[in-house]
Amino acid sequence: MFKQDTIEVQRDCEAKLIPSGVAVTLQQGSLVYITQALGNAYTVYVNGNLARVAGKDGDALGMIIMDDPDINQIEGTIEDKVWELLKTCFDPEIPVNIVDLGLVYECKVDSASVEIIMTLTAVGCGMGPVLIAEVEQKIRLIQDVTDVKVELVFDPPWNRNMMTDVAKLQLGML
Repeated sequence: MFKQDTIEVQRDCEAKLIPSGVAVTLQQGSLVYITQALGNAYTVYVNGNLARVAGKDGDALGMIIMDDPDINQIEGTIEDKVWELLKTCFDPEIPVNIVDLGLVYECKVDSASVEIIMTLTAVGCGMGPVLIAEVEQKIRLIQDVTDVKVELVFDPPWNRNMMTDVAKLQLGML
């Protein structure tokens, strides 16, 4: 988690409210606290709400612009690259990636087609579509991938036992 003083938003920028996923505009001059900066996004506390700001808008927060590394420069199979990218997707409320949180149930790669089966930490989380769009967008960056499908399931329901020891350690549960 970030610990710092209030930051003044330096230009209007888009954000998504957490957990609803509703798009909002952070107005220039608004005051925010950055709570986390992970996986190419910033989570900010503003007016009593959490919101997610894309890394490309880091300059609006007086922070660096975060870009994803070029996945096609990394050695490995398509599946290796998919898993690397999934580890750059973070739950906006919990500072742990979706793989270590245990949200990814399955990854199938068939030639140029990728299918991900995943869940959320809570059934009613409005950030589901935002996370799914992020996963799809990142996987489409892999050269030779022509089809991406991300299926959201709630059976089995997610629970804390699905987290890796790395996640539990990050969250102070070990």
